[in-house]
Amino acid sequence: ENLGGVQKRFTDFTSLNYWVVRDYYRLVSSVNAFEPQIQALSDEHLAAKTPEFRRRLERGATLADIQAEAFAVVREAAWRKLGMRHFDVQIIGGAVLHDGSIAEMKTGEGKTLVSTLAAYLNALTSEGVHVVTVNDYLAQRDAEWMGRVHRFLGLSVGLIQRGMNSEERRFNYRCDITYTNNSELGFDYLRDNLAGTREQLVMRWPKPFHFAIVDEVDSVLIDEGRNPLLISGEASKDAARFPVAAKVAELLIQGIHYKAELKDNSVELTEEGIALAEMALETNDLWDENDPWARFVMNALKAKEFYRRDVQYIVRDGKALIINELTGRVEEKRRWSEGIHQAVEAKEGLKIQADSVVVAQITYQSLFKLYPKLSGMTGTAKTEEKEFLKMFRMPVIEVPTNLPNVRKDLPIQAFATARGKWEQVRREVEYMFRQGRPVLVGTTSVENSELLSGLLREWNIPHNVLNARPKYAAKEAEIVAQAGRKHAITLSTNMAGRGTDIILGGNPKMLAREIIEDSLLSFLTQEDPNAELADESISQKVLQKIKVGSSSMALLAKTALMAKYVSKSEGKSWTYQKAKSFILEAVEMSLSYSLEELEKLANEESEIYPLGPTVALAYLSVLKDCEEHCLLEGSEVKRLGGLHVIGTSLHESRRIDNQLRGRAGRQGDPGSTRFMVSLQDEMFQKFNFDTEWAVRLISKITNDEDLPIEGDAIVKQLLALQINAEKFFFGIRKNLVEFDEVLEVQRKHVYDLRQLILTGDDESCSQHIFQYMQAVVDEIVFSNIDPLKHPRSWGLSKLLKEFVTVGGKLLQESFGVISDDTLLNSLGLLNDLSSVDIVNFSLPNLPAPPNAFRGIRRKSSSLRRWLAICNDDLIGNGKYQTTSNLLRKYLGDFLIASYLNAVEESGYDERHAKEIERAVLLQTLDCFWRDHLVNMNRLSSAVNVRSFGHRNPLEEYKIDGCRFFISMLSATRRLTVEALLQYWTSPMESQELFLS
Repeated sequence: ENLGGVQKRFTDFTSLNYWVVRDYYRLVSSVNAFEPQIQALSDEHLAAKTPEFRRRLERGATLADIQAEAFAVVREAAWRKLGMRHFDVQIIGGAVLHDGSIAEMKTGEGKTLVSTLAAYLNALTSEGVHVVTVNDYLAQRDAEWMGRVHRFLGLSVGLIQRGMNSEERRFNYRCDITYTNNSELGFDYLRDNLAGTREQLVMRWPKPFHFAIVDEVDSVLIDEGRNPLLISGEASKDAARFPVAAKVAELLIQGIHYKAELKDNSVELTEEGIALAEMALETNDLWDENDPWARFVMNALKAKEFYRRDVQYIVRDGKALIINELTGRVEEKRRWSEGIHQAVEAKEGLKIQADSVVVAQITYQSLFKLYPKLSGMTGTAKTEEKEFLKMFRMPVIEVPTNLPNVRKDLPIQAFATARGKWEQVRREVEYMFRQGRPVLVGTTSVENSELLSGLLREWNIPHNVLNARPKYAAKEAEIVAQAGRKHAITLSTNMAGRGTDIILGGNPKMLAREIIEDSLLSFLTQEDPNAELADESISQKVLQKIKVGSSSMALLAKTALMAKYVSKSEGKSWTYQKAKSFILEAVEMSLSYSLEELEKLANEESEIYPLGPTVALAYLSVLKDCEEHCLLEGSEVKRLGGLHVIGTSLHESRRIDNQLRGRAGRQGDPGSTRFMVSLQDEMFQKFNFDTEWAVRLISKITNDEDLPIEGDAIVKQLLALQINAEKFFFGIRKNLVEFDEVLEVQRKHVYDLRQLILTGDDESCSQHIFQYMQAVVDEIVFSNIDPLKHPRSWGLSKLLKEFVTVGGKLLQESFGVISDDTLLNSLGLLNDLSSVDIVNFSLPNLPAPPNAFRGIRRKSSSLRRWLAICNDDLIGNGKYQTTSNLLRKYLGDFLIASYLNAVEESGYDERHAKEIERAVLLQTLDCFWRDHLVNMNRLSSAVNVRSFGHRNPLEEYKIDGCRFFISMLSATRRLTVEALLQYWTSPMESQELFLS
């Protein structure tokens, strides 16, 4: 052990991280130097520091100039409002975040408090700071909890939650610091780029992104990086095909009719499989373009092989709901795309929901790249540092722990069979239970957590289960609050502990809230939330009941009596959730007011509504009792060895395993971890691990395949397999990012253009229309002329026909009678002109444009277009380049002037005309962008086939994607111009189309 300690110190000394952290200690010294001065300030003077900092920034100071003093101010404010003082290592964490890096801080080291430092400092610029969490609960908790520090210092704090309307979202995004979760942020960005009017926008346009702090940054940017955020619209698809395909999939046998590759979730039909499927479907060609059954059959096979109930999804209320494999939580609103979800519904015999078409999409990588400065916090990122550096240019800095980590990580145990592994898990849980040590068992699926629960019930070992099933997930906070208590056994999927620390002896705040709820809920609501749990073995009987003192008992009795009185007198029939929310608000009140203020409120409002302050007072009294109890029990648990964590399989990333390990040994507490794996685990099958070699090795050591092996050879093989899995998934994410970078550039162009149209003034909107009209004319001219050749060889007849087609009725009268000879003669006469009036230019012997270029604004616009024509290099230099440019100018002027004339003659006021222009611009752009997304998704699937022809799929995707995009923009311009001209020539026919 001593030798190991020496080696560790030497490694730390030689690492770059050591020197980076050492450099940050200079900032810590500066912050500590400011502390006595800041401590001497009154509350009013401390809060006045915020406007002072802002004035200094306005006068030219930088954030670096005020960083140390600002951190000292936040530290003092946190102490006064939360009773929490930032440790020196937390000051380092805040500095790492401010520098746009990732702060790796171990579980329980106070990442939430660290975020207040960087959030406050960057919010001083008034450009908005986003603190991004992984779910609504954490966003709300942090906004209320940490928000008290920011509000005390005079900053506004916003919160984005599911179910908020546009007005609420807009208000919260305008705050100095906004707490939100990653999916709400992404969907708000996408929805803003589908908005039809400026009033529908909710983010801070034109600059919605300034600085973000992403909690659990590895989960958001890496684990969820493979799943793009999609906003879909319904598409008309034949839902009846999915159940038929599911029946066909049942007939097909793996290995005979198809091959399945678990590693990348792909299936491939054999010749026998194709023949059987075609016979069953009574079709001659499975891939027939007019009757395409192949996609339905392939999706049905994927649903059969790779999408398992209680692993990837659960069935509830007749719906297949996705389980997030990383958090273990159900995602109500999410659906798999490309027909997979419908295939799963067909497999389960559920009602098939409508297929959808993507109308907007973005990956989290692309979303967070939009921030000029981005930082993140997590307990586990160092193993993925290369990926963060390569994709986001964010280094990972390991922040030292406040107290030394004394957790013991026991060797991995390997088993030949899954049965042997689960038996050993049961034995180890029982051994720890008899000792009294709390145990957290991590499983990878609902299925496995319930399998182990059944095994423990056979031996009468009381335990709690925490997984995606609603009956368990609803009690997540309560279960985790108890997980560190003596004799507590918790079986959990990956959701355990996220946002709620597992504290040895129990979480006093959560336990106090539970006691309050037990005392009051029956008086406030008639609903019984535990009806589903009646038959379940969710036992807390071995956990010692927390005894509250006589004063607390009296307060609880008084509060219960008042709750009963209020409920009767006001006829309250609250739902269970409403009653719980009321109690939560009262608990928050206890944190916001002093004891004296609460007592005063309780007495003053006794006649009006006494319950809130009284509940808060009862909570504070019970909390004091719970803290004393948990402190005593925590000391006993520490003496026994702390929390013991058991991992029941290795994940595809060491980082996820480290997250589970990190639940033990928080803040210098004792603890231990043990991972147990079997050669029948899914990861070994997925990556074709040589299990025969391992079985032979195990058989040489022991004849009993159920006995564990802890040899270095096995461990090295397992870790090598994990590293290979990490490399494989890194390759997938890298490929996804590279492909998405193509779409990222296109998306930015379209969304920037859209916001310019939406938020720009009326004049800028008109300029877009004029640019579109000139661009359409230019495309018509370029496709029919060659400036190197004489105009007699140009396709003038086709040019005139296309021009009249675009203009419709508006140009029919003027240009419908002009022949190509007339146009040719007119172009020939240009050489005889001694001078040209560019503003009122007209080709000789051809109709002059309507007199629409009146006023200095329109004349300058005409001149700018002419300069743009002269300076562009869209056509090469040639003898007839000037003639070509004058033709472009004439036709462009004629089209624009005719349009302006038609608008004036319509009799509508200018404001109405601008509304029509903006609506048509946005609708055509949205329509073509939606089609473009569909085409790009199809292209990304199709280009992989080209690798068989020794062509690079990414390069092919870039080339074709660029061609698609140029065509999309051209078609958008053309349709916009045609639609506007049609509207003003026959407004009654078009009005319904463009204003609906």
